[in-house]
Amino acid sequence: MLPMRNFMIAILLVAAAALNAQDKLVPTGMQRYFEPIKRNLEAAADVMPAEKFDYKLTPDQMSFSDWMIHSAQRNYADCSVLKGESAPEAARQLTSLKGKDAVSKALKESFAYCSATLAAMDDQKVLASPQTANAFLHILIHNNEIYGNIVGYLRSSGIVPPSTAARGNQKSKN
Repeated sequence: MLPMRNFMIAILLVAAAALNAQDKLVPTGMQRYFEPIKRNLEAAADVMPAEKFDYKLTPDQMSFSDWMIHSAQRNYADCSVLKGESAPEAARQLTSLKGKDAVSKALKESFAYCSATLAAMDDQKVLASPQTANAFLHILIHNNEIYGNIVGYLRSSGIVPPSTAARGNQKSKN
């Protein structure tokens, strides 16, 4: 009787562990990757002076503004895939935007669209198809790549990138 009891306890522990392991991908992705990069990109748009939004590191590169618009475009494209709908009208107007205020607002609106989309997702929905899995991963990874590019724009403009500034603030609080 004792071996059967131990077997049942083991089964219950495995089942509990499996249940506990479900729906960790989306919340973990949001907490560890999406929210920090959202904060960093939005803060980068805030700290870059308006006169530097057209700045390019070299003539053949994208401007700072182009990078912000690219992030917004990808946010709308990927999150609309997750929602199973066409990208909203705001996505089609991005390429015509000029100036810090308009571009920063559009970037923040695209992140709000994604935040709402991700809040309604669970792991099963994300993993339902290769398209949704790719869109989810793209939101997390591509915005980090964009941020990696714009750090150079910020630093060459004499601005400490938001991620670096935040780490400095954390150290000074300790």
